[in-house]
Amino acid sequence: MAEGKVHIFDTTLRDGEQVPGCKLNTNEKLELALQLEDLGVDIIEAGFPISSPGDFESVTQISKAIKNATVCGLSRAVQKDIEVAAQALKYAVRPRIHTGIGTSDFHIKSKFNSTREDILQRAIQCVKWARNFTDDVEFYAEDAGRTDNDYLAQVIEAVIKAGATVVNIPDTTGYCLPYQYGEKIAYLVNNVSNIDKAIISCHCHNDLGLATANSIAGVISGARQIECTINGLGERAGNTSLEEVVMIIKQHRHLGLYTNINAKQLNPLSRIVSDTMRMPVQPNKAIVGSNAFSHSSGIHQDGFLKDALTYEIINPEEVGADSSKIVLTARSGRSALAYRFQKLGFQFDRNDVDVLYNEFLIVADSKKEVEDGDLQTMGKQHQSNAVVA
Repeated sequence: MAEGKVHIFDTTLRDGEQVPGCKLNTNEKLELALQLEDLGVDIIEAGFPISSPGDFESVTQISKAIKNATVCGLSRAVQKDIEVAAQALKYAVRPRIHTGIGTSDFHIKSKFNSTREDILQRAIQCVKWARNFTDDVEFYAEDAGRTDNDYLAQVIEAVIKAGATVVNIPDTTGYCLPYQYGEKIAYLVNNVSNIDKAIISCHCHNDLGLATANSIAGVISGARQIECTINGLGERAGNTSLEEVVMIIKQHRHLGLYTNINAKQLNPLSRIVSDTMRMPVQPNKAIVGSNAFSHSSGIHQDGFLKDALTYEIINPEEVGADSSKIVLTARSGRSALAYRFQKLGFQFDRNDVDVLYNEFLIVADSKKEVEDGDLQTMGKQHQSNAVVA
């Protein structure tokens, strides 16, 4: 593994699909899986095979179709789950079984009515079962975000010894602050004797809006896989957003990290996922929202028109978005108005714009956005008045 390579593990088809109303059929899953492979993701979590016949079929068909990415199937720490996952993945060129168990005291006591020692043994056993079917086994320590670090390190060391090649450290409830999650990853790097034999993976949820920040803190501390979804889809408030972590890594080159993602496909695939999963993207969503490259404040518009870098750190074309937009509202200034008139083919000087600006403000105060049709009317009327005068 290259030192700075961050593997992108996409779970849109598994964790993302758990959003109410986002259920996908096999054909839809297969089509999105092919798009994800083309995007450049390293691992596609295709589903949870034992959960339903439909999900088993989806994982099977995706396993047959995907040639370059690793195809992953989820399971609990249950022998039958693992056997079914292995069966669904049998056609995969690069199969991975993702198995694990909750490790926080909340899960151990309330969910399993068990003990730390019993959970440790079940963790070891599930990895051993999975290794009977594939050399690529990922172990998840569910609710690792709220798991005592000493115990978590003990579990992680044991499952790596049992054969886990990837160890997933989920902040299942989105509880951690970035420094806490980063310190947790660093603790494992420094206290698990065999940690060099596995890749540490970040799987963060967005309950407090920190999924992306936590994932980045994780890779800065030594993790080399991020589990994420297109548009940040996922349980409750969602998962880490793929497009956000990819572009953070790309923008902050000083981190010495990189991914294999083709960024120009981020916006087109965002729209495909949104349409297929019937889940609109909020307009102010980073990277892929409809307003991500729109400017409506006069101060921002003036600066942007002088030099785009004053208010845009990403070129829209870099992420496959439409060109930047100058949106005219009552907060817009003369430079933006002159720019939009010029785009419509009008050749107005500064005096013309001064006159038109007063008319523009009257229109702008009456509606949320002044559109091209409004400008056409204003511009033609001004030209007519000029001819008469």
